[in-house]
Amino acid sequence: MGKPRFPRKKYDTPLHPWKEERIKTERSLMKKYGLKNHREVWKARTRLRKYRGQARALLAKFSSKDPQIEKESSQLLLHLTRMGILTSGGTLDDVLALDTEKILNRRLQTLVYQRGFANTSYHARQLVSHGHITIGDRRVSIPGYLVTKDEENTIGYTPDSPLNAISHPARPKTDFVKAPPETKPPREETSPQPTEKKPEEKPPKETPKELSKDKPQPVPPVEKKEDTPAPTPAKQEPEQKKKEPAAPEKPKEGKPTETSQDEEKQKSENKEEATEPKDTSSETKEPSTTKEAPATEEKQNKTSKESDSKGEEQ
Repeated sequence: MGKPRFPRKKYDTPLHPWKEERIKTERSLMKKYGLKNHREVWKARTRLRKYRGQARALLAKFSSKDPQIEKESSQLLLHLTRMGILTSGGTLDDVLALDTEKILNRRLQTLVYQRGFANTSYHARQLVSHGHITIGDRRVSIPGYLVTKDEENTIGYTPDSPLNAISHPARPKTDFVKAPPETKPPREETSPQPTEKKPEEKPPKETPKELSKDKPQPVPPVEKKEDTPAPTPAKQEPEQKKKEPAAPEKPKEGKPTETSQDEEKQKSENKEEATEPKDTSSETKEPSTTKEAPATEEKQNKTSKESDSKGEEQ
């Protein structure tokens, strides 16, 4: 029977203590749910093993149609739905498909973190163990307490806890509710009902006049002509304007410039040529010597006539 001071264990230990795969899975669950040691994982597995064993035994006797078996199966399903492990309308086959995380999600520690009362799962464990969390009017300090579906909405801080103040540094920065994802029941497959096909309404035929108004008329293609070089117009020669001889510029007073000296020399040479007698009988003179040749001959004739008239008078 044993002593009451040393009760029996409420969990079963693994058969082999040093299996690597089992240890890795247990450590990942400890990190995810903020558990203290492997013992808390073993407790959840032991509870799940009991539920699955009961469902397996009931399924084996269910074909006998015993009222006691039907009563026990309904009680098991009602208990699991009340604890939030199963959804409403579950069956014994759904009990066999459960895993360890379904049990760990119903712990008070995980629900405090999911409801937004703590920053992390480890922080939630500290708040529960220090007595800052209540379920309804009851203070609960056990992190592994399994919360029922009715008690889930009554979780909160204790009235005398300093965490009720929003400005408290240990309070989460953003107050939000992390509700667990609800598993929807499987949808019933319904056969598609045959739908009556409505006769398709034909659009009214458009008259040729309406078609010509609505639709744009096609544009005829434009033929590309080859680029031929245009004939260049003949350049008109500009009329040569007769240039009038420019008036000789008057020399400025002061020092004589080179241009004025050259002009004086030309004038003196012209005068000398006019005074010197030239032989008119010489046929060796070229006709294209200078433009002043006929003018000099007239001057010589005049001088000769004047000299003859003076000699007669004398």
